[in-house]
Amino acid sequence: MSEQSKSSPPTLATELDAWKASGDWLDLPAPGRVFFRTAGDAGASPARTLLLIHGYPESSFSWHKVAGGLAEHFDRVVMLDLPGYGLSDKRTDTYTYSLFEQADVILQVWHALGVRGGHLLAHDMGDSVATELVARQVGDLLPAWFDAGFQSLTLTNGSVVLGLAKLRLMQRLLLTAVGPALSQLATRHVFAQQARSAHGPDTLSDDDIDGMWVNMCKQTGQRKNHLLLKYLNDRRRFEATRWLPALAATDVPVHICWGQADAVARVAMAHHLKAHVCADAVVTLMPGVGHFCQLSDPDDWLKAVLAYYAQHHG
Repeated sequence: MSEQSKSSPPTLATELDAWKASGDWLDLPAPGRVFFRTAGDAGASPARTLLLIHGYPESSFSWHKVAGGLAEHFDRVVMLDLPGYGLSDKRTDTYTYSLFEQADVILQVWHALGVRGGHLLAHDMGDSVATELVARQVGDLLPAWFDAGFQSLTLTNGSVVLGLAKLRLMQRLLLTAVGPALSQLATRHVFAQQARSAHGPDTLSDDDIDGMWVNMCKQTGQRKNHLLLKYLNDRRRFEATRWLPALAATDVPVHICWGQADAVARVAMAHHLKAHVCADAVVTLMPGVGHFCQLSDPDDWLKAVLAYYAQHHG
């Protein structure tokens, strides 16, 4: 092998294969196989454990640029591909992809891994799942084995206040009667256009797009987007009555970490959460950073996230 070959950066295919090889699956009755990946000490305390929830249309691979930096700060990092995403099964016969079901699956994975609590960090749709988990903690509805609870909650660029989101036309259409037909027409070109439009600034690379697209297409997941996006209907139904009140009531420290250039989950959402929902929250804004912040600007994202943990949680 030449010196040039030895120094060449890994290809996307190589990175995807390595990510898959570094994880494992948990078999669950309704959703099927759920991919998860952990790093660090399985016996780490909840105060030294980080729990990640990815967004739509992503997977745990969206953390691949920041996973190493997170593992340097925390003793254990736990992530998974939610059902319907990435390397997890994408069934349509026994699973509806509601935010409640996704929260149930996360708890089952954590239980299997012996997780008793930890710092919760979420992105995009994952923010919505996180608010459901927080609502369960507020209502004393988390299982007894999760006795340490959440040490903190970090929300990043997700439409947790749906009325302030600027949804793309395709997102709105996928929720209508033509949604199933539109899903069948999904292409990489259209996907790239939608992702870049949602992101905001022109900072997503072709590899960033392809990483999401390749994982989406496993088990023909690109044909199921109309099902995955139904989580927005859950937001409309339960945001004002369940999830925002839970954020207001929780005693879990909240960090709102936002890319200011996000075109969908606009920065007005971060300001609204601080002003009207979580008055005690710490707000960190990332100027010029778009929606898929941990992909497009991993260094800025890591700096913002880790500075919060260092200052407020040691």
